[in-house]
Amino acid sequence: MLVPEDEMLCHQLASTFDHVAQSDLRWTERVVMYGFDTSGEISVMTGLARYPNRNVMDAYAMVTIGGKQAKVVRLATEYRTPGAALGAWSVGPYTYEVTEPLLSTRATLAPNEHGLSLRLDLHGDFPAYEQTPAFHRSRGRVREDARRYYQNGTVTGWLDIDGRRIDIDPDQWWFGRDHSWGVRHGPGGGSLSEGEGLQPTEAPDGVLYYMGIFQFEDELVHFAQRETSTGERWQFEGEVLYPIATGRDSTPIIDVEHELRFEPDLRVISGGTFTVHRADRRTSVIEVRPSCRFWPGFAGYHEYRGYASGMWRGASFSDGFTVDTGDLDQVRPISLLSESLCEVRMGDKVGHGLVEMVCVGRYPRYGYTGW
Repeated sequence: MLVPEDEMLCHQLASTFDHVAQSDLRWTERVVMYGFDTSGEISVMTGLARYPNRNVMDAYAMVTIGGKQAKVVRLATEYRTPGAALGAWSVGPYTYEVTEPLLSTRATLAPNEHGLSLRLDLHGDFPAYEQTPAFHRSRGRVREDARRYYQNGTVTGWLDIDGRRIDIDPDQWWFGRDHSWGVRHGPGGGSLSEGEGLQPTEAPDGVLYYMGIFQFEDELVHFAQRETSTGERWQFEGEVLYPIATGRDSTPIIDVEHELRFEPDLRVISGGTFTVHRADRRTSVIEVRPSCRFWPGFAGYHEYRGYASGMWRGASFSDGFTVDTGDLDQVRPISLLSESLCEVRMGDKVGHGLVEMVCVGRYPRYGYTGW
């Protein structure tokens, strides 16, 4: 079926753009925008995903207030529906647009029966940058084959929560986005059921994954690492980026060490440091102090209230709800993936950023002895 993207001179397959090159049900393409008021009072996460081999496209918006409540709207439809304009995708009242390639995007959730609407315009202050490709096999099958890029920038716009309008002050908000595609594993559609009769997935005795995106006035520090239960690294990426206006090339990061503290009731950080070793032989110690956090699982990254991103829910699905994020009985089932928004210090520099983390199974260094 022809879609608006077929107008572009960028085909790489003898097929239309509504198809991908493989039939793996886990194949996902996802865009995400996320940010917070640096006082720690309000955070927002919103995005859209397509699952061409499931014929599903879905979207969500989630605003967390005071670390006490998360207001969530989730939407889903068929992927193969009449397309929006080139560079724009819609699910019900939600639209995600690319307003300037690799520089500016917009997310809009029109007024709806769930009491949450928004408009967010993000303009990149730092270049869009690629993640190191993730390719892993398990027992001969591709477990993960995904690509991603990130970008940090300035956001303008507003949120409306049950009639309370919050205008975003771009000087007081930290904001970023990412765009990923390929075969996923884990939260966000990669662990949805593919049917009975499959060999159970391999379960390691423990894994620690963390990602840091730390923005200072003159540089952006990004790294991500996956470790075994004994701290052996099996995937790493990292670089320091500089504002677009400087025209300066990025600097690789060659290693990161961590010394972290964890909350007593959940496997999320309460603070700590990352020691960053740059390719130019400089070393920086970054202290992180969480200001607030949000839980992607409520928005569909895990199954919650009978729904997860990528599930078929018909041509016109929507729901909305408010969660008490202080209720551990609500948080624990979706707490595998955590997002801690932080104030960060590096020498005499003060900035803000995000620590994304998964910590499961054994990790004796931090006192975790099993599942």
